[in-house]
Amino acid sequence: MPRSAASIEDHALIGDMRSAALVTRDGCVDWLCSPRFDSPAALAALVGDEGNGQWVLAPATPAVATRSYAGDTMVASTVWSCATGVVRVLDFMPPSGPGPAICRIVEGLSGRVEMRSELSVRFDYGRTVPWVRRVNGATTKLTAGPDTLWLTGPLRARGVGRTSVTDFAVSAGERASMVLVWTSSQQMTRPTLDAEAALASTLRYWEVWISACTYDGPWRAAVVRSLLTLKALTFAETGGIVAAPTTSLPEAVGGTRNWDYRYCWLRDAALTLRAFLECGFVEEAYGWREWLVRAVGGRPADIQIAYTLDGARRMPEHELAHLAGYGRSRPVRIGNAAAEQSQLDVYGEVLGALALARRMGLPQPAGLGSLQRLLLDHLAGAWRAPDEGIWEVRSPRRHFVHSKVLAWSAFDGALRAAEAGEMRGPTRRWAANAEAIASEVQRNGWDPARGTFTAVYGTPELDASLLLLPKVGFLPGDDPRVLATIRAIEAELVDDAGLVHRYRTGDGADGLEGGEGAFLACSFWLVDALGGAGRTGEAADLFERLLGLRNDVGLLAEEHDPASGHQLGNFPQAFSHLALVSSALALSDQGERRGPGDTVHLSATSDGSLALQGREEERRGDSVPLREPILGLCHTCRR
Repeated sequence: MPRSAASIEDHALIGDMRSAALVTRDGCVDWLCSPRFDSPAALAALVGDEGNGQWVLAPATPAVATRSYAGDTMVASTVWSCATGVVRVLDFMPPSGPGPAICRIVEGLSGRVEMRSELSVRFDYGRTVPWVRRVNGATTKLTAGPDTLWLTGPLRARGVGRTSVTDFAVSAGERASMVLVWTSSQQMTRPTLDAEAALASTLRYWEVWISACTYDGPWRAAVVRSLLTLKALTFAETGGIVAAPTTSLPEAVGGTRNWDYRYCWLRDAALTLRAFLECGFVEEAYGWREWLVRAVGGRPADIQIAYTLDGARRMPEHELAHLAGYGRSRPVRIGNAAAEQSQLDVYGEVLGALALARRMGLPQPAGLGSLQRLLLDHLAGAWRAPDEGIWEVRSPRRHFVHSKVLAWSAFDGALRAAEAGEMRGPTRRWAANAEAIASEVQRNGWDPARGTFTAVYGTPELDASLLLLPKVGFLPGDDPRVLATIRAIEAELVDDAGLVHRYRTGDGADGLEGGEGAFLACSFWLVDALGGAGRTGEAADLFERLLGLRNDVGLLAEEHDPASGHQLGNFPQAFSHLALVSSALALSDQGERRGPGDTVHLSATSDGSLALQGREEERRGDSVPLREPILGLCHTCRR
C-alpha cells in the first residue's frame, strides 16, 4: 500500500528495554533494531525509503486513525475508522519472552474491516534481503547472516515481490494477532509467544512500574509519560540508557548534522539518576549508578563522555552511503566519534549525581569514595585545559564557561560532602581549585562591555548552557549577573516562538555546516532560570508552551523547527524528557528547589545513611540549614 514519508513526530515508541521500534500514525514500523538498541536495523525505512525495510499493518481501504498509549504503559493503541467499521490495533514489545518481539493485536470494535500486513525485512540497515521460508502453520522465517525474524499471523503470508503480505478481516468482537520475533539464526525451532498473554503481562509490567512514581504535581501526566519513555530507553541488562533509539534524524531537514544517539552518555546517566531518585524510583537509580560506576572505572584520565550499552568504549563513526537519509538528510552515520572528545563538565555531572545518590540513602559500594577522589585528583590537573564543551563541537578545543563551572561544582560538592562527614579527602586542595576556577570564570568568562557571561573565554558568543549557572549553585538565580545573562540569551538565542537555540550556528565556529532547530532541553533550562529569577509566571507559561510541542502521544525529539512546526533530531530524546521532568519538579510544590539558607530535612535509612525528605514529611525529623556553597562566585557575591 503506498504511503507518504512520516514526520518525526508522527511516530510512537514501543520497546522492551532491550531494543525499540518506532510506529507511525498510519501503522508503519519504519525503524527496528534487534536484539539491542544499537544493533543493525532490520527495518530502516525511517532513514531511507520503503526498500530499506518496514512493516505496515492497517486497513486495506482508506481510514482515519487516532492513537494514544493504553493508560500509563508503553502499549500503543491506534483506532482506525473506515467506511465498513472500526478496529483497534495494539502495538507493543513484551519486556520478557523468547527474544525481542513486536506484537500487533487487531481488535474489531464495530462492523467488519479488511486488514493488510506488508512486511519487508532488510537486515543490516536496509542492505540485505533475507532468505524467506515458510514453516509449519502461519509462520514465515526470514534469515540473513546472524539474524532471524519469525513472523506469525492469522493466515500464512504470501510473497509479493520481496514483501510478505497477509490479508485478513476482523469483525466486531474478534481479535487477530501478528507477532515478529527475533532470534539468532542458529536457532532452528520456531519460538512460541502468545500475543494475548504477552499483552496482559506487558500492561501489568508498566502499570506496576509507574505506580512507584512519587510525583503528584500539576503536570503528573507529562512527567509520567517522560519517565515511562526513559525507562523504555534503559537497557535492562546493564542499566545504561540510550540518548535516543535512533540514528541520523537530522537537526535540520536536508542538513548534515545527523548523529548516532544509540549510546550511553555520562551526562545523561547523571541526569537520569537524579530524575529517577527525585520521582521515587530507587531501583532504577541504583541500576544507573552501578552502570555509571562501571563505566568510569579505571584511570580517570581514560574516561569517555559516552559508552556502548554494556560499557564498551569503541564506537567508531562511519557513514552508510546506501541510505538516502531522513528527508534526504545525509550522511547517515553509525557510531559516534564524539566519544573521543574531552568534556570537562561530565566530571561535575557524575560527581554531583553520586553525591545525590549518597544523600538519598543508596547503598555505597566498596571503593566508591576512592573512585570519587581519583576523579577529583584528575580534574585538578585537567580543568585548566580547553575542551569541546557540552555540545560536542567538531572545531578546535576552547575554554567553555559551562565546562569550567561544572568543574567548579565537582570541587564545591566534594567540600560540602567533606563538611557533612560523608567523604574524606584533601579539602585544602579541593578548596584551592574551586576558588581558582571561580576567579578565572569571573575574570575571563564575564564580558563587562556586554554585561553578560559568554560561552567561551574572551569572545562575545552566547550559549544556552549559561542558563545552568544558578542550577548548579554557582550563582543565585536572582544575582544581577545571572539576570543580565538571561536577558542577553532571550534577546539573541530565543526565536519568535519563544524557544531557545543552543548558540548561533552558520558561521562555522562549531566546525559544522548548516543550521539547526531550537533545542528543547535548552528551552526547559530557560523555564528553570526564569523561575529562579522570580519570573515564575513566565516560567510556567513557557513550560506549558513546551508541553504543547509534544506529539499526540507525549513524546519529544531533540529539537523543534519553529518555521515548519515539526520536531527535529533523534526521537524520542532522553535529554528532552529529562529536562521536562526537572522543570516540572522545579515548578511544582512537591519538587521545589531549596536554595542556600533554606531548610532541608534528613532521615536515617536502614543502613544509617541520610535521605532527603519531601515537604509532606517536614513535620518529622530534624532540620538542618543548608549552608552557602563553600567557595566561588556564589559565596563572594554575597559579601
